[in-house]
Amino acid sequence: MDSSLYYSSSQRPGSPTQTRTIFPKGPVFNLDDFSSRDFIAKDFIESLTESAQSTARRSHGPPTNAPFDPKPLIRAFEQASRRLDELSGELEERENELSTAVRRAEASHASNTETLGRKLNSTIESFQKLDTSLKSDRGEKWGGNVAVETGRRIEELDRQRRKALDAHFLIECWDEVSNRGEVTLLENLRRSGTGEGKIRSANIARQLLRISQRLDPRSHGRQTNAVASTTNQAGVTDGVTGTQQRNFNTREVIEKFIETLENDMLKLFDDFYRRQNFEEMKNCAIVLQDFNGGASVQAAFVNQHQFFIDRSNLVTEEIGGDQETWIRLSDPDAEVPGVEPGLQSLIDEVKVVVQEESAIIKRAFPYPEQVLGKFVQRVFQQSIQQRLELVLEKAESESTLAYLRSLQAARSYISLLVDDLKAHGLTEHPDSVTSQTSQLLDQQLDELFTPYFGGSAYIDKEKHNLQELYKSLLFKFELFHNRRQKEPKTYLAAIRNRGQELLASAREATDAYVKSLDLEKMSPTQKRILLSVAGLKNADDKSSSTDVVEIDEEDGRLHVQFAKRMMKWLAEGVRRGLELGGGNETPKDVAALLSLILKNLLENYVEVSLDASAESASSFESARREPDLSYLANLRTAVHITHLVQSCINTLLIPLANSSLTARRDMEKATRAAITRIEDQINNIEQSTVDAVLNWTSRLLTNQNRADFRPRVDAEATSLEQPQTSTCGDVCRFLSTFHDTATQSFDGANLSVLLTECAVGVRSQLLAHFTKYQVNRIGGVMLARDMSRYVQLLRSWELDSTGSSGKAFKASLEVLSELASVFVLHPDALKERLRGPVLGNLGKENLRPYLLRRDDYMEVGMQSLLASL
Repeated sequence: MDSSLYYSSSQRPGSPTQTRTIFPKGPVFNLDDFSSRDFIAKDFIESLTESAQSTARRSHGPPTNAPFDPKPLIRAFEQASRRLDELSGELEERENELSTAVRRAEASHASNTETLGRKLNSTIESFQKLDTSLKSDRGEKWGGNVAVETGRRIEELDRQRRKALDAHFLIECWDEVSNRGEVTLLENLRRSGTGEGKIRSANIARQLLRISQRLDPRSHGRQTNAVASTTNQAGVTDGVTGTQQRNFNTREVIEKFIETLENDMLKLFDDFYRRQNFEEMKNCAIVLQDFNGGASVQAAFVNQHQFFIDRSNLVTEEIGGDQETWIRLSDPDAEVPGVEPGLQSLIDEVKVVVQEESAIIKRAFPYPEQVLGKFVQRVFQQSIQQRLELVLEKAESESTLAYLRSLQAARSYISLLVDDLKAHGLTEHPDSVTSQTSQLLDQQLDELFTPYFGGSAYIDKEKHNLQELYKSLLFKFELFHNRRQKEPKTYLAAIRNRGQELLASAREATDAYVKSLDLEKMSPTQKRILLSVAGLKNADDKSSSTDVVEIDEEDGRLHVQFAKRMMKWLAEGVRRGLELGGGNETPKDVAALLSLILKNLLENYVEVSLDASAESASSFESARREPDLSYLANLRTAVHITHLVQSCINTLLIPLANSSLTARRDMEKATRAAITRIEDQINNIEQSTVDAVLNWTSRLLTNQNRADFRPRVDAEATSLEQPQTSTCGDVCRFLSTFHDTATQSFDGANLSVLLTECAVGVRSQLLAHFTKYQVNRIGGVMLARDMSRYVQLLRSWELDSTGSSGKAFKASLEVLSELASVFVLHPDALKERLRGPVLGNLGKENLRPYLLRRDDYMEVGMQSLLASL
């Protein structure tokens, strides 16, 4: 193939297109191709090779088995080599140029460095010479100490000169005032238009007033002996000439000028305030500060503030919130709605105004903290206090709880206001407030609420509120038990009086309660809430009537929900007290609340219910009818409520009295006494219950038919068909009922002790019971069935067998099981049984009463058995 074909088809590596030319061309590239970071020599050579091979393939057509032709590759590499040589030459020329430029720059840098070094050395030498001259007292034309001393003397001379000028001007002013009664010089100085001139005129006016007080005492309304003695015939008195002929008063002239200057400055201050010219406001404030300590300018700034002008028209604004909101505030079970809207709006506005005005005060007064204190005092003592009083008066007219909740909400919201103002920084913004301002805000907050926490005013409100709620909640409960105490104790009398008399007593009690609410002058809202808590209809509702009050057994029982509500109300009061007070009176207040909860929840609620249960239990100890054990269900609730109260006291109330050991000790003592009384009542009820159960089982056992264990021959088949005697069925049914009731009413050790005492008593009754009846062969089978049923029932109680009493009772049940064999087994078999581990330990005297009740006791086999014992 002709080599011209290759050259004509060669292309630049990496070129996207191929062109065919007449003259052969080698690969084309430049320095940019090698300066890229992606350049790889291997890839560059491969591109040259592929370019040469692709050109050869296009020249020869499809690939065949022709031998390898290196010529295209040789030509391509030769062209690339020549191009690389050219590029190498270009790089060398560029490198030489850059090297020359670097050498020139280095030479220039070295020259500049040397020049700057010489200048620095010259400067250091000059500084050292100056330093030496300043430290030298002698040897130099001008020493440093001499210069300082000279400057001090010049300043002293300048001060003396200014002092002399001020004294000269003061004398001129006094001469003008004392001789002509004019203040022209001061007026000119005041009207100079500069702040410095006004300040100087104010200072001179004060000095003139003091001079007048000393040299012209008559103008101040007094005449001393020393002054009178110095008066000469020419009428000259201590520099005041012709005082006898003067028709003006120097003091009045000076004070009039001071008053004019003060009014002028106050007017200017107000004008500058309206134009927001804080620099001139500050100049005026500085001048006025010298008159009366700045009281006038402070009063002008505070009293004429737009906030107080606007709010003065809203002081008597009607208290916001609809009646539904006040009802929620009075409802002890409702969530607190929050702070009254009008008071909230005022506090929010106060926050914005105080923050904005603090920035103005900082720029307009030379003593910003003092002015800010006046402004804050006015805000708290006028605006906030007036609105707070209106809100609390309205809340107190609704209910005691509404008053307490409103007080708490207002205190919390105003406390947030104080915290926000402290965080803002006020005059120190964005830094934190100064300790003086922080103390002022805390003081205003305390003074705002001090009237409501003085003495025992607050805790009396809390106690009154809780007492009202507790009394209403327990109204039906107390009514039920008062009626119970008035009921006749005999059964027939109770039936006769169960009608209209009891209904009339309930109606009278309800009327008395509603009348007591009216006598206390309660608001309709509070009366409605208390009646609702008591479960009565609203007396104000004309469509309803309180003539009929439905009182049932449920009203006389204990309810855990009632106790939880009472403790919830107590916890709200404690939390409110900590938020509002939380001071040294906390132990005393907590002790008062403890007495309240012990009196109402334990004594008037739990103990009254336990007294009723105790009466019921005592009435069944010797009753002739089956005891009604429903009163036991009340005991579990009583224990639960007692545990809740004890936990509440130990976790909520007593820890708050840690700061007073005496109060804490008294509270713990009162709590233990109340808990002990309840425990003693429960123990007495349990003992009475045991006696009542054993009394009734004893009566049931006396109903045992003698023919049950000694049936006639014609009734033997019928007896064998019965699983147990009717007496056994009655006893087991009653004991099962008692067990179920006790299980629902007790748990733990209380349940175990109660069931164990009853089971031991029943076992003793059974042992005595089976010694009273003659038993034949068929009757022995029935007796064994009864005995098995009794033992099965007592074992189903699953009494604790881990203790000593439990183990003894378990062994006694085995004795009952074995005693059945005494009436059933043949004498020969019975002999072996009596030698067993259970009956063998009873002894002959204990077994003889049972053996004597066998019909075959006189037979030879039984006599032989007795002889062998």
